[in-house]
Amino acid sequence: MADRQNRVGSKIGSAGVAGSSESNVDRRERLRKLALETIDLAKDPYFMRNHLGSYECKLCLTLHTNEGSYLAHTQGKKHQTNLGRRAAKDAMERPDSMAPLTAQQQQALKTGANATGTAPSFKRNIIKIGRPGYKVTKVRDPASRQVGMLFEIAYPEIAQDVEPRYRFMSAYEQQVQAPNKAYQYLVIAAEPYETIAFKVQSRDIDRAEEKLWSHWDVDQKTFTLQFFFKNDQRMLSSSRMESAPGYGTSGTQMANPLNPFHAPMRTAA
Repeated sequence: MADRQNRVGSKIGSAGVAGSSESNVDRRERLRKLALETIDLAKDPYFMRNHLGSYECKLCLTLHTNEGSYLAHTQGKKHQTNLGRRAAKDAMERPDSMAPLTAQQQQALKTGANATGTAPSFKRNIIKIGRPGYKVTKVRDPASRQVGMLFEIAYPEIAQDVEPRYRFMSAYEQQVQAPNKAYQYLVIAAEPYETIAFKVQSRDIDRAEEKLWSHWDVDQKTFTLQFFFKNDQRMLSSSRMESAPGYGTSGTQMANPLNPFHAPMRTAA
């Protein structure tokens, strides 16, 4: 056993002056007792027990063997600094927060920027107001006999200087439904409305300018989108296409009456 009575500065009959290791143990024990009185682990959002039986701090990404070690960590400098950074970030992301940041929050943001080497980026927090109204119509090109769809979506409360955007998404990109290779999704977004998606057949889209087009009516606040699927190879045989409505006697295609925003495809001879 260590001789604690003959240490420098100790008194006769006492246990001696504690070393640095004993002082650290005593400090951690005092912090643990203080945290037990002030922190409820059931309400701590950063406290997590993993599958190995140990404990993790989701804010600092640290691992602890027991609850006492985690509680002592919460009173440390690292955890308190990260709490300040998170509070400053939440204040910046809050849309109704117009008050300036405190000196502690500004210092926390500056410290975080210096640690990563880049300025912190904040995600826009936009309050969604619901889904827009829409109308879907099945169409067919009288010239090429291609089938397609016409979408008319109303955005009466759209944000200022915002124009709706769209994209075609594979079934394997989304996580709402089970992937099915027979379908794809047309996704249309416009703030502050919720993003909507339409489930269509997984066929090749004809991306020619006269076949795939969109129009945003600023006055009526209506977004119009029309597209056509490519015909199958069996539909492209000359014997069937020449007899299809919309073709002239020489087999040339006539103007496309379904697209009022673009020039005709080709005029009959």
